[in-house]
Amino acid sequence: MKHLGQSYKKTDSATILSGKAAYTEDFIPSNALCIKILRSPHAFAKIVDINIDAALKVPGVEAIYTYKDVPTTRFTLAGQSYPEPSAYDMLILDQVVRYVGDEVAIVVAVDERTALKAMPLIKVKYEVYEPVLDMHTAIDHPSIIHAEDDFHYNFPVGGDPKRNIACSYSHVVGDLEAELAKCDYVVEESYFDQATLQSAMETFRTFATIDQFNRLVITSSTQVPFHIRRHVAHALGLSAAQIRVIKPRIGGGFGSKQTGCTEMFPAFVTWKLKKPSYIVYDRHEANNCSTSRHARDWKVRVGATKDGIIQVIDMVAVSDAGAHGSHALTTFTAGEHKSLPLYNKTKAIRYESNVVYTNHMPGGAFRGYGATEALWPLECAITKLAHAMGVDEIDLRLKNLIDVGETAQSFHPGEVLASGLLKEAIQKAKEMSNWDNRPKSWKIDDRHRGGLGVALAFQGSGIANIDSASVEVRMLDDGTYMLFTGSTDMGQGSNTVLAQIACETLGCPMDMMVVYEADTDVVPFDPGSYASSTTYVTGTATKLACDELKEKILQEFGRILEVDPSTLSFDGEKVWTEDGSKTMTTKELAPKLVSGPKGHYLSGMATWGSQTSPPPFMVGIAEVKVDLETGKVTPENYYAVVDCGTVVNRNLATVQTEGGVVQGIGMALYEEIRYSSRGVLETNNFMHYKLPTRLDTGNVHVDFVESYEPTGAYGIKSIGEVVINTSCPAIQGAILNATGAEVTTLPMIPERVYMALQKNK
Repeated sequence: MKHLGQSYKKTDSATILSGKAAYTEDFIPSNALCIKILRSPHAFAKIVDINIDAALKVPGVEAIYTYKDVPTTRFTLAGQSYPEPSAYDMLILDQVVRYVGDEVAIVVAVDERTALKAMPLIKVKYEVYEPVLDMHTAIDHPSIIHAEDDFHYNFPVGGDPKRNIACSYSHVVGDLEAELAKCDYVVEESYFDQATLQSAMETFRTFATIDQFNRLVITSSTQVPFHIRRHVAHALGLSAAQIRVIKPRIGGGFGSKQTGCTEMFPAFVTWKLKKPSYIVYDRHEANNCSTSRHARDWKVRVGATKDGIIQVIDMVAVSDAGAHGSHALTTFTAGEHKSLPLYNKTKAIRYESNVVYTNHMPGGAFRGYGATEALWPLECAITKLAHAMGVDEIDLRLKNLIDVGETAQSFHPGEVLASGLLKEAIQKAKEMSNWDNRPKSWKIDDRHRGGLGVALAFQGSGIANIDSASVEVRMLDDGTYMLFTGSTDMGQGSNTVLAQIACETLGCPMDMMVVYEADTDVVPFDPGSYASSTTYVTGTATKLACDELKEKILQEFGRILEVDPSTLSFDGEKVWTEDGSKTMTTKELAPKLVSGPKGHYLSGMATWGSQTSPPPFMVGIAEVKVDLETGKVTPENYYAVVDCGTVVNRNLATVQTEGGVVQGIGMALYEEIRYSSRGVLETNNFMHYKLPTRLDTGNVHVDFVESYEPTGAYGIKSIGEVVINTSCPAIQGAILNATGAEVTTLPMIPERVYMALQKNK
């Protein structure tokens, strides 16, 4: 292929490296009013009185809004296609505050200093309630977090807010207890994963203006501009036609910006005052007042017969939704479809959870979106089973691994795995790590031991039967091309990948294609960048749009050259007849099409969504060093092999893999969430929330195997999320192999590893 498989630099790399790249905050109008949020000091309370008189007298304060001033229509901020499966349980400002940091008042001033000066002058009286700070005691707790009568679900999700149940899910196939009784080996364990933070370099920021047509224009660092338009329209009682959402360059998202964190505040203020306004979260707010991964506490049972066939997988969790139900159901259900199908010989499965409200920061979307949380306990349990059976961990997995053309009990009826080089990926990872020719546990010196651990992972590519993307590709009046997409490049290089797909289809050089993204007034609808959808879903729509444009271009060339279009050869820049007697360039063609009484420009348009979500596959092998005296775990090497279908851009795919592995290492070893007895998030800054640096992650080795996915353009699948999913269980297995100590709570900080070492003694 001409462009696919080539390691082009990101189309914006030079701009970013030169420091010329502009982000949302760089575009804020100089006369925009500054918004700051007064936040709750209590985990759960009701505002019984709020006095803003003194604060309003501060010179430069434009307005202060409380729950009395905002619309009373409840909404969700989850960036999901309508009808969202997340509860409508939010207001712009609510009389009830549900976590430390919840919004109490909106302060609008001429600048930040003035707003900060006014905030302490707002006097608030609270009726403080007993908070729900333990998800295990949330159900039927005396405190009901959402007691409001206007609470709304779009459809049944198993929620019962009066019992603090945000939603619930249970999928059982077969007779668990009967099948477990037949098993020769059964392992059972509890595993806990914390509510880790996405920690993008750019915090949340939004500004709003009123345009010349009296429309609300929102410019925001968001992954989901079209969903934001719908949320704001719903909350403010406007039509979508009255709102425009623009997404400039994003400084990272990782799922955090799939939830509308800041957009509602300047949208409300600007629409109310008809003046531009902005809000920029500081790091404390970004870490404390946004969303995180959902914490889950799992009880897992896995049973196998002596021939090594896994007969039963039983996974039951309690999940922490936090103060609101954003993404609560879908992050959990997604985990089933991206974990259990790995092992498809089972006769009985159970996958279930109550997702409960607590007085913690709300949960939301984070790279991996439920698969990370589900694969952590499952892969740890598979390793535990291999130890109990005394067999090689990879051999056990291979014996039970799903293969192309097969189905699984956790798949939808009629669903089969259509593509994948799973066993080839495992073999390559074994060779990279020298798995077969070295011990899995070894003595380094009197104080340290080394170990190897392995984990497998699935993910998905888009959301089957729900999300679809639209793309338009135009030939411009100079014969070059522009691609219009509503997908959002968050720094991962999706614009480069879409350009490669478009240029592959048209045949033109990369410098003839410009990608314009994410302005709801200009581009066709796209749900946004999440669910590992851009390369697969938007990429396939891109190919189809370019196919249509190519056909139109050939028709016009044939008309003007007076030849049969089917006899023309086309390379994206020019056409020629077979005998070479006639030739013409797009540069010559384009002006002829945009002038005269019959002038018209050429474009291709396509909308595409998939009935399936083909899973990429990953193998991760971790090599660690464990300090027996302190419990400190040091990553030495990580070997990652990914099957993402056809690799569009190897360099970008490699960086995606490295980044995901490193994020997983942070989740595994360093990033700890800790709440006080009052519900204060104590790890809400980078002094206490320990992100790994380059010195903390060891050496990451990446390679690929390329299957061909028949449903996607050019055989492509996704890569963005699967790459985070193996780090935690692979490192846990490496610690177990190195020392015999089994750590079942994330992160595996030195204290926990040390206690496990003492228990193992």
